[in-house]
Amino acid sequence: MVVAAAAPLTVVAGTVPIGIAAGNGPGYPATYLVSAVVLAFFAVGFTAMTRHVPNAGAFYSYIGVGLGRGWGLGSALVALVSYVTVQGAVLGYIGFALGGLVEGYGGPALPWWLWTFLVLAITAVLGFRHIELSSKVLGVLLVAEVGIVLVLDAVVVGKGGSDEGLSTAFLNPAEVLSGAPGLGLMFAIAGFIGFEATAIFRDEARDPDRTIPRATYAALAIIGVFYTVSAWAVVSAWGDSAVVAEAAADPGNMVATTAQVYLGTAAADVIQVLLVTSLFAAVLSFHNVLSRYFFSLGNTGVVPAACGRSHARHASPHVASLVTTAIGVVLMAVSAIAGLDPVLEVFTWLAGIASVGIVGLMLLACVAVLVFFRRTGVDRRPWQTLVAPGLGVLGLAAVLVLLVENLPLLMGGSTALGIGAGVLLLLALGGGFVLAAARPSAARDLVRATRSDAAPQI
Repeated sequence: MVVAAAAPLTVVAGTVPIGIAAGNGPGYPATYLVSAVVLAFFAVGFTAMTRHVPNAGAFYSYIGVGLGRGWGLGSALVALVSYVTVQGAVLGYIGFALGGLVEGYGGPALPWWLWTFLVLAITAVLGFRHIELSSKVLGVLLVAEVGIVLVLDAVVVGKGGSDEGLSTAFLNPAEVLSGAPGLGLMFAIAGFIGFEATAIFRDEARDPDRTIPRATYAALAIIGVFYTVSAWAVVSAWGDSAVVAEAAADPGNMVATTAQVYLGTAAADVIQVLLVTSLFAAVLSFHNVLSRYFFSLGNTGVVPAACGRSHARHASPHVASLVTTAIGVVLMAVSAIAGLDPVLEVFTWLAGIASVGIVGLMLLACVAVLVFFRRTGVDRRPWQTLVAPGLGVLGLAAVLVLLVENLPLLMGGSTALGIGAGVLLLLALGGGFVLAAARPSAARDLVRATRSDAAPQI
């Protein structure tokens, strides 16, 4: 579920060329390694706390336990804003991509939002049903998109790359720090959004104290290695001296062109199709994550209690799933009525908000881990409770500064929109303290275990 949310093919085909062109050129693959290391420090403390917080709320539960009710409720609102916007970003992009794919094969030229609403309808059906159905769909799509990229990676490496040979730039500090490494890191870490969502599914895991840590580490390792190797293969395919110019000339089709050169025209067509299925996998995964946030908040009284119900037959958070679908419909309808471009405006603006929000939540979660274990002493292992979370705080703080500095870029180059996005997230965080004062019962129930008779189950 969480690897699908990371949308591996979408990152490789969409983000890697931009990171190469606008970031640090042939040294860009190293930024995925750096991002994975920083997030690994976060994951150590995050998973150490799993057994002490038996609640599927993930970020907000952990932050509430460590830093207090106001911070916890504020984090819950920030998480809702972040996952609503990241789902909206992908919905906008998939409407554009699916429309272009259909039109390219001789189909009708329809507005992007019609395709988006079709995707929303399919997602609503899958999200309403038992999670096993979503898992099977995601599994098939994930294997397909990862498989085609791995084939491309293998062929590029097997042929020795371009005439320059396989790239070594990502091992050269001078190359890694060239250009705009801050921008490179910003694009790289955005590709990991969703890996931390393992804890949200703890009610549907048979043994969450074991499987949540395993899934978190496995997802991070798989995503980190896949991104690094695939970005390196793309650089090697064109050569260190030519890859930046190629990426800047046609970033949207660079990977498809690479596939055409090394695998043939049919492979390039397959990648274009799988790019759409990759986006759909991300939409479905984020839908499930957001539904479970609403479900958990319904059980703690932050949102209407109806959201905390599970379906008698499908054992799914069906009310929360319908709420998630309704929010997506409204957000996309507003975007369509406003005449926003699905990629340059809907995708970039909403993705910018989500990136800052989720990295900020990770930072707060690391601080909460430090405070919780220092205060309670329930786990005195220095690496898990002090060293790794402390390094995570430093790394995530640096990443957050980079994101905030470049937020106007993420928001389409508008300083006003960048400031507005930051204010929105701060208001959500501050709203938690207001809610904690106005509804103390919700604040007290923030970290309680989700009721066993209401929890969705596999």
